[in-house]
Amino acid sequence: PYPGALSMILVDDQSQDGTSQIASEAAATIGASDRLTVLQGRPLPSGWTGKLWAVKQGLTLVESGATQPEYVLLTDADIVYSGDVLMRLVARAQNEKLAMTSIMAKLRCESLAEKYLIPAFIFFFGMLYPFGWVRSRTRATGAAAGGCILARWDALKNAGGIEAIRGSLIDDCALGVRLKTQGPVWLGFSQNVVSVRASDTVGDVGQMISRSAYAQLHYSPALLIGTMFAMTIVFLAPVLISLFGHGLAAVFAAAAWLLMALAFQPTLRYYGQSALWGPALPAIAVAYMVFTVNSAIQHFQGRGGMWKGRAQAQVSSSQ
Repeated sequence: PYPGALSMILVDDQSQDGTSQIASEAAATIGASDRLTVLQGRPLPSGWTGKLWAVKQGLTLVESGATQPEYVLLTDADIVYSGDVLMRLVARAQNEKLAMTSIMAKLRCESLAEKYLIPAFIFFFGMLYPFGWVRSRTRATGAAAGGCILARWDALKNAGGIEAIRGSLIDDCALGVRLKTQGPVWLGFSQNVVSVRASDTVGDVGQMISRSAYAQLHYSPALLIGTMFAMTIVFLAPVLISLFGHGLAAVFAAAAWLLMALAFQPTLRYYGQSALWGPALPAIAVAYMVFTVNSAIQHFQGRGGMWKGRAQAQVSSSQ
């Protein structure tokens, strides 16, 4: 349900799975063929990441239209919307005069690998980009969740458009930073915005994380070493000291382990997972450390930012 004018541009980025036909048939089934435009993506030019080039092509078509929209919703093909979430997004943007309204899609969490690693993905994201800081009008922290970004059209253009971040691997947060220069932004959660992309193995999740982990560290070996040291102290040392230490040191280490398990509980509840995953957070952190190191290795091998068969290390490192 949406009371305003709503149309969609689907950029078929050289897919091989019948994307265009499936989308067109779906639109026809609900009598909305006139509101769907399928745009065949052009080859990727130098200096662009694949997703942002696809988004750019769609926005160029929007800009060429006779009527300009008030808002554009940037979303992914694996995101499912339900209820009146779009109406609520636009209402929030209008009522609070926001430049951007973004929702962290609820990721699929069904396989053992997903249960092991996906809730922590959101947990660690919140540590890097505290949602309250992103929403704060007095803090500079900007971020967004790429699966669902509602941007005010004039704010997006005034921020330099998508071309301003054309080489960014962490494109959602880069866009969030840009849009926050144009006005307040909001980042939150909703059970009505869900990703159905499957990650059935640890390797599948690891690929998603390794794609941008080293970019998050600005391709800095020093930051990589510092991050590994910090994660060892924060997540691993309490376990080792509590199990093998003595006296007050072991007591304080056990308390730290308990506190991190408790801090993880709200995320686990949101994903409907057992509270017993809380004490396993150090083991989960080890996996993320491995994925981060692998991200750096891929970068130095020229395979950084690998996603859907495209290596984008040189694109992102040049920005």
